[in-house]
Amino acid sequence: MRVPITYTPAEKALSVIKTGSRVFVQGSAQTPLYLMRELSKRSADLRNVELVFITVQGDIVVDKPQYADSFHINCMFVSESVRIAVNEGRADFIPVFLSDIPDLFRNQMEIDVALIQVSPPDEHGYCSLGVSVDIARSAVNTAKHIIAQVNPKVPRTHGDSLIHTLRIDSLVYHEEDLPEVDYGSKIGEDEIRIGKNVAELIEDGSTLQLGIGTIPDAVLKSLYNHKNLGVHTEMCSDGIIDLVDKDIINNTHKKIHPYKTVTGFAVGTRKLYDYVHDNPSFVFLDIDYVNDPHVIRRNPKVVAVNSAIEVDITGQVCADSIGTRQYSGIGGQMDFMRGAALSEGGKPIIALTSRTSKGVGRIVPFLKPGAGVVTTRGHVHYVVTEFGAAYLYGKNLRQRARALINIAHPDDREELDKACFERFKCF
Repeated sequence: MRVPITYTPAEKALSVIKTGSRVFVQGSAQTPLYLMRELSKRSADLRNVELVFITVQGDIVVDKPQYADSFHINCMFVSESVRIAVNEGRADFIPVFLSDIPDLFRNQMEIDVALIQVSPPDEHGYCSLGVSVDIARSAVNTAKHIIAQVNPKVPRTHGDSLIHTLRIDSLVYHEEDLPEVDYGSKIGEDEIRIGKNVAELIEDGSTLQLGIGTIPDAVLKSLYNHKNLGVHTEMCSDGIIDLVDKDIINNTHKKIHPYKTVTGFAVGTRKLYDYVHDNPSFVFLDIDYVNDPHVIRRNPKVVAVNSAIEVDITGQVCADSIGTRQYSGIGGQMDFMRGAALSEGGKPIIALTSRTSKGVGRIVPFLKPGAGVVTTRGHVHYVVTEFGAAYLYGKNLRQRARALINIAHPDDREELDKACFERFKCF
């Protein structure tokens, strides 16, 4: 029996948001951009509405200076959409492990209203959270009031993504394209070399976690000679599709969720969104499960590949800021670095180009003043650049410095040698 559906105009649905409300906004490709545009129209009537979210995609409008008194962004990851607002002091950043955010929602950050974007309901009345289940699952479980933008372009995904229309207070129908990002088109020669260096560390039968950006996709492009790979990751992108189609990724060696690709969210092109639509081999799960190091470690040979902004010669990893300027966030890097380290045969890997696009070295004597340490030197095992791989686990500070200098850009090595001598009295 089909459940009757009633749609509500956005203006009426959003009227439940009051001055001082805390509002969760679903993120990534599921960012409800229509609801955000409509919410901005209420700015004259609202003050100090707190907006909490992780990565959002597209123009959310309310981050602009003219809305600063009405809406206060309190984000848990600084994505490109809100980076200017954070660094100009009009928005705030909460440093937190991605796996811990659901606990914040349950015990510390009470959510008044959740703004989400879902697929149209099926004949049983169930909508899907689409390609961003991650922290949205916990948000809708704890929010006092739920407003959903219903969009036929949202894919129906398997796993923890279902929500019944009876649990949604207002359904607002609006069709629009989901935001897209093509990481594969941005891969350069250095990323290709890094991808090959990382691929040499990956054994057949490994379980992969790949972070966001061009380097993870470059790694995927280097895995065509591998066999029986699995995926348990916080996010996935287009690079995974061809490896699944060629049965290179088949999840046959995983101990938990065998034969399934496990992820928290997906960001990519429409090709990816169509690929995961009603695809039972992909399961989108709550992030406090996906990113739990004790869950991650249960799979064998977990290889976690994450990037960084800079690494100092002792192995400290800054991945969220450029000096005092906040660039991204902690995210799930430490969740997977630790989970991979605990996995039998696991390999935690930090991969980065030896220099920025402007020619600034990224293997450095000291992190920039104000830079955040996302992954401590005690957690780092492998650091990979286009010039090779440095294995740091169990190495003393002098040995670490030497190994990292060997994979730094050749033109930076003399300066690093001097810094190494000044600090450790060795070359």
